[in-house]
Amino acid sequence: MIQAIGLTSIPRKEQPSAVDNVSFEAHAGRVTALLGAPGAGKTTVLRLMLELQRGRGITYFRGRPLHRIAHPAHEVGVLLGDVPGHPARSVRGHLRMLCAASGLPARRADEVLEAVGLVSLRDERLGTLSRGMDRRLGLACALLPDPHTLVLDDPARGLAVAERRWLYDMLREHAAQGGTVLCGTADPKEAARFADHVITLDGGRIVADQRAADFARTRLRPRVAVRSPHAARLSVLLAQQARSTQRSVEVVREGGNRLCVYGSTCAEVGETAFRHGIVVHQLADEIGDMGPGAGADAQPQQAPESRPSAETGPQPGPNPEPEPEPDPEADPESEPNPEPEPNSDPNLCPEPEAAATPNPDPDPDPEPDPEPETATPAPASPEADPAASTPPESSPDAPDDDASQAAPPQQQPTTPRTTPPAPRPATVTLPPSILVRPAPTPLRPVRYEIRRAAGVATGYIVGACVLAVSALTAVLLARIGHTPQPRLLAAWPVELPLPPAALGAGLLGALAFGDEFRHPALAADRGTVPRRLGLLTAKLFVASLTALALAVLTVGCTAELLYLVYGGELVALPADWPALTAGWLALVTGCAWAGVLAAGVFRSTTAGLAAVVAVPLLVVPAVHKITEGPLLRGPRPFAGRLADGLPLRRTFGGEQHLEALLRLLAQPVGGAMALSVLALLCAYAFTGLRSRVR
Repeated sequence: MIQAIGLTSIPRKEQPSAVDNVSFEAHAGRVTALLGAPGAGKTTVLRLMLELQRGRGITYFRGRPLHRIAHPAHEVGVLLGDVPGHPARSVRGHLRMLCAASGLPARRADEVLEAVGLVSLRDERLGTLSRGMDRRLGLACALLPDPHTLVLDDPARGLAVAERRWLYDMLREHAAQGGTVLCGTADPKEAARFADHVITLDGGRIVADQRAADFARTRLRPRVAVRSPHAARLSVLLAQQARSTQRSVEVVREGGNRLCVYGSTCAEVGETAFRHGIVVHQLADEIGDMGPGAGADAQPQQAPESRPSAETGPQPGPNPEPEPEPDPEADPESEPNPEPEPNSDPNLCPEPEAAATPNPDPDPDPEPDPEPETATPAPASPEADPAASTPPESSPDAPDDDASQAAPPQQQPTTPRTTPPAPRPATVTLPPSILVRPAPTPLRPVRYEIRRAAGVATGYIVGACVLAVSALTAVLLARIGHTPQPRLLAAWPVELPLPPAALGAGLLGALAFGDEFRHPALAADRGTVPRRLGLLTAKLFVASLTALALAVLTVGCTAELLYLVYGGELVALPADWPALTAGWLALVTGCAWAGVLAAGVFRSTTAGLAAVVAVPLLVVPAVHKITEGPLLRGPRPFAGRLADGLPLRRTFGGEQHLEALLRLLAQPVGGAMALSVLALLCAYAFTGLRSRVR
């Protein structure tokens, strides 16, 4: 169960709040639709509920706010927008990476892929998926940890009819198994088809909170859409015919040559136009939307100005968002002709007793445009065409019968609809439930980071480029001469601030967090990349392993190539090779750490790589100036005293290792790198604490 209490967004400058004091409940076992036109505040409400946006109010998921849940992904499955995955990652690799993040076995990815029908596309890249397949993958990501609650923002936008039907069947199946589903949508007809409960937003406020049957009866009404160059004349004739037959027929002019006829049928309107020689360009049944405030007079939280009059009922007058023109060719296979029911009569639809004012026409017709007229409704006639209550535009699972066979307010259905009246062409199955969740282990973030780094080809491409550039640079330096052997093996010219291996390690480290923020696979967990100590430790550990491997491969490849080209005199082992090896590995690892921390602090790969390059260009001269300046004067320079080891020497087994470490820190690059990594680590900790306080 979801309980949203007082959700209010923070206004920007002088603009009003996008969402103001929104409170509602979404019960378990039901599909709840959050309905609203674009700009009504649906996405803002969902982001406030998931604590992705700062604001006031609180939302409880089964009695607990999201920030009090240890593993939010196990409780709430989220789909907001497109799948936040790297476009070069495969479908199966993306789900396995999320399995590692949630501590689930890798076979869970295959189970979910089979449930959503993506087994044949498991090796496809995310960037090549169609809209429908992307929606299936997004639902798979939401269902992967087996959450109790699903929160989705307009998941069917841009999908075909069959894909929409499959998606909503999956949501209804999840609700039938005891889960809670909250789904945002902008289409009222769609909300009436798939939801058990509809919450209507308008202007950032709740204007209606109804069951689906009540919503369909009060807001959706069948009508006939007519286009004719003689719309005004046809409107007068239809009103006269309604008065003569004592039927409640309402004709609304929607601008130009378009009419909307309520309470009649296509056959009657077409016969009237034919008898009087009126040319008709369009004649189609459709479902009319009465607007956000229609039928919401019983809602206590609605603003008074949006309530329709109790005497006149819902008015089908000017709508701020006119109904789009019907497409007679849209969804032909999903619109079967249902059998008319004997008790279905369009006169049973709720209609106003007075005529509604037509929409203003920007280009008025020269003919007089009379007001829409209605006749006093008579008892239901047996000759009335029952087909008016089921227009062919709507799907058989749409609640059109609720709109056309509306019972009086005191005759409400006892239970909400749980299944559409029409049989589904195929059944849907959810992934198997997770009965026992594995206990958290320190290796969980390491598994996730390894799958994240190895799932795309970026790391392999960077490593290959580093090895190729290093080998070519070493050959050129050997040909030119005058380069010390350590720099020759590291392919580090004097003119460059850092060797290619160090720059490559820094780039790979920056990608560890840079790609995370560009494609936030963990965004559904807390809205952004979580600044957890375990995740940072895993990234530093994997970046260190990658840097060490890159450093060893670089020296090995350059030494082998130099041996093949120039012989063995250039690759002879130096006397102080342990210290040189330690310094080389420390330099490459420090660059990788600096890239990871800088990208985590500034949320950018470019910033992480810039921080790596800034160490020799900016930090090293500053450190050198400080250590050799007048502030630390003495008989010997500060760097020399630090290289000599501790002032008070003691005999212990690791003395030589400690002295080697101090000599390494005494070097300008080593000391600058250590200070940079320490500063970035402090900055990362500060930003993490600040986000927790917020």
